[in-house]
Amino acid sequence: MAERTQRKLVTEDGAVYVGEGFGAPVDRVCELVFNTSMAGYQEILSDPSYTDQAVVMTYPTIGNYGLNADDWETDTPSLGALIVREACEEPSNFRCSETLDQAMNRFGIPGLSGIDTRKLTRSIRDLGSRRALLTDAERPAEDCLSILEESEGRHDQVARVSTKEIYTVSPENPRFHVAAIDCGMKKNIVRELVKRGCRVTVVPWNTGADAIRAMNPDGVFLSNGPGDPEDIPETIETVRALRGEYPLFGICLGHQILALAYGAKTYKLKFGHRGGNHPVKDLSTGKIEITAQNHSYAVDADSLADTGLTVTRVNLLDGTVEGLAAPRDRAFSVQYHPESAPGPEDSGDLFDQFIERMEASHAEKD
Repeated sequence: MAERTQRKLVTEDGAVYVGEGFGAPVDRVCELVFNTSMAGYQEILSDPSYTDQAVVMTYPTIGNYGLNADDWETDTPSLGALIVREACEEPSNFRCSETLDQAMNRFGIPGLSGIDTRKLTRSIRDLGSRRALLTDAERPAEDCLSILEESEGRHDQVARVSTKEIYTVSPENPRFHVAAIDCGMKKNIVRELVKRGCRVTVVPWNTGADAIRAMNPDGVFLSNGPGDPEDIPETIETVRALRGEYPLFGICLGHQILALAYGAKTYKLKFGHRGGNHPVKDLSTGKIEITAQNHSYAVDADSLADTGLTVTRVNLLDGTVEGLAAPRDRAFSVQYHPESAPGPEDSGDLFDQFIERMEASHAEKD
């Protein structure tokens, strides 16, 4: 590994964190967020939901088992930056094919190590997510603040990470056909559907309802993705038009899209939920699931009246809405990630529930 250079992170409130740069030596303005996962940094690095965000890892050592060719959640990672206490230079794992530094260089992602990530995380908790500039250590502070002040937040994240062309992934003998609206979908979601016998047709985020109807799917899946759900009215309108025609299943951003399509509202959280240790209560069973989460927005519980949606799950840390359902339409959603990449596997049966809804829909038609 090349000798590391001094770099710094400057937040829009004027705080400065000086450390060592790794990954791509580029300047980047990002939204600061933190993740409490102890493992799974390759999946985090390649989750499209982190587009334009600088992720602060609370676990102190990152990169210790390297990266491999099999665990990427997208082929073109769009993470804004990665900030760690220690970036391991000599990983040890039989699956390792490259180091964290090499992978981040390859994808043009800058990193910062050697800072007090506990202090930075507490700052995000206290002051909320905000913009920050990762740059060379010698750049004057006033220049950094001017860059932050002049930079404008982008609203095209979903369009940038969604597939540009329709493609299909299928098992040998598919039982069901699922149209998956890609707003920044992780690969493991497709794997979970395929291993349950689904032929998955992945379509761009702005695909219209008529185009999806023409595919004659058995169900429609609404994927995770980055940014504010209100930035993609085209997707919301498509889902609104398909309500009641097909079983619908939404994850993360897809959960928020489903809520908006039924007339509910969303709002931005102070610092979001990111990590593999969030307890969520299933209100129908009383069961507590430990979940993997990655989102900045939540559904407004007070806006659900007269929408036809009911709350099925709540977050035990802050009471936010974690699950919704419209039983009459066979539509449901969760705010967290049951595909577990990375994360606990408590919630994998949600994909089975989607299968059951498609089976019930078939039985009605027959």
